[in-house]
Amino acid sequence: MSVIPRLQVNDTTGRRVVPIDKPIFRIGRRGESDLRVVGGDVSREHAEIELDGTGRCVLRDRGSRCGTFVNNVAVTERVLAHGDEIRLGRSGGAELIYLLDDSMPSRGGASTSAIVDFRQISSLLDGLRALGSARVLDEVLALVMDSAIEVTGAERGFIMLANPAGELEFKIGRARGRVPLSGRLFETSQKIPRQVFATGHEQIVSDLRDGSVAGRHLGTVALGIRHVLCTPLRVIHYMDSSEAPPEPRRIGVLYLDDHEKGRMMSAVTRHALEAFATEAAAAIESAHLFRESAEKQRLERELQLAAEIQRALLPEACQSGSHFEVASNSIPCRAIGGDFYDYFSLPGGAFGFALGDVAGKGPSAALLTAMIQGIFSAHVGTAGSAARLMTLANEGLLRRSIQSRFATVVYGALGRDGQLTYCNEGHNPPVLLGRGGVRRLETGGLILGLFPQAIYEQETLALEPGDLLTIFSDGVTEALDAAGEEFGEERLLACLDANRQSRPPEVLERLLSAVRGFMAGAPQHDDVTALVLRYQPK
Repeated sequence: MSVIPRLQVNDTTGRRVVPIDKPIFRIGRRGESDLRVVGGDVSREHAEIELDGTGRCVLRDRGSRCGTFVNNVAVTERVLAHGDEIRLGRSGGAELIYLLDDSMPSRGGASTSAIVDFRQISSLLDGLRALGSARVLDEVLALVMDSAIEVTGAERGFIMLANPAGELEFKIGRARGRVPLSGRLFETSQKIPRQVFATGHEQIVSDLRDGSVAGRHLGTVALGIRHVLCTPLRVIHYMDSSEAPPEPRRIGVLYLDDHEKGRMMSAVTRHALEAFATEAAAAIESAHLFRESAEKQRLERELQLAAEIQRALLPEACQSGSHFEVASNSIPCRAIGGDFYDYFSLPGGAFGFALGDVAGKGPSAALLTAMIQGIFSAHVGTAGSAARLMTLANEGLLRRSIQSRFATVVYGALGRDGQLTYCNEGHNPPVLLGRGGVRRLETGGLILGLFPQAIYEQETLALEPGDLLTIFSDGVTEALDAAGEEFGEERLLACLDANRQSRPPEVLERLLSAVRGFMAGAPQHDDVTALVLRYQPK
């Protein structure tokens, strides 16, 4: 050949001419391609051009996902002629023009300008997609809308995005000159965008006054709108495997209209807009995901702070005094939990302690535990008895009228002489291990926060040196293994009995280890809290 065959390429990097200088010239999205083209419909190995022995160039589709087109006709193999326009996929990632001599095929200046403008904007959107933190969703939507109006010459337009229920919602409306239009003021027929979203196919109405369509869009015609172009916003997830990829996922529509036809209706502009819509959809999706991610990170930071505050409200887990040693731990099933424990220094040198379980989980339960701890701290020194303290706590919760929120609590006070006075408000009965065997502490009353007339009773026991008291939440005994079996009280008692001679911190750790070993990686469904107290006068 006197002239080397070439491809004129218009894509996101601008315009360039690439020689076809290999016997097999491969085109696609792969980095190893002789011509690498990035676009929503472009496959990794999309097409190839073969220089055959007769001097002809033969274009072949390589089993691409969205097809190869020459002069808007789908082809699997085609001998190229000078000036042929090659498109990869439905919307195309680039405009390729086959050149065999020095003359350039004639093309409309406005259309070519539209392609170049859209490619440059697509490049910007690609950058925004890579730097999600640089723009939020609203800014990306505005850029897409303003760019589409400016390049097509449309008078106004809007973007609608699908909500989690799959229904279209108005997100942004703009008029020429970057003038914002609210959804309330943006008047037009919703039939076209909804049909485009439902079918995934672009709709073009060259004249709404045409008798065949005017009756369906009377409101829009009354506004003077004649020309409408609406294209779907689709997100394509690339797959490197040989399996057939899923269909593009529709996330919304881009709608444009005008009083005058202008260049908005030219075929080249429409093809460029379709390709641009794919890039825009990816940028919008990226910005949307970034916003969700940022919100998730903010909530995670707040939960982390709340967990730190909740841990700060708990006393030092392991403590000892002249007549006792105690150890406690609370393991929430979420970032923050609804279980709590607390210690109190009482008049006369007695040691007060409490363990509770609030209904529910998460932030609301955590707030209620903090409230109960506050009530206990306010009244424990002046209540005079365990039963009276429970009455005051119940009244305090009822006074705040927190609907469907209640708590089970065990409160006790251990004197220097071994006198233990306790009150159990609907909680799992604590286990007392002593020389006389096992005893469960059940005296008390109804759960806190539900019944205004609740009456609470208390019981006093005389402990002997070495007696071991264990209080636990139902997250211990109701812990589940992978088969759905509960840890149960039988395993709890066996663990406590096997370790009854150990110090409270060791007993606690072995109990929690037994629970973890029983669960064997199964998910934790409830907060796990335990308190181990030994009466040991010095």
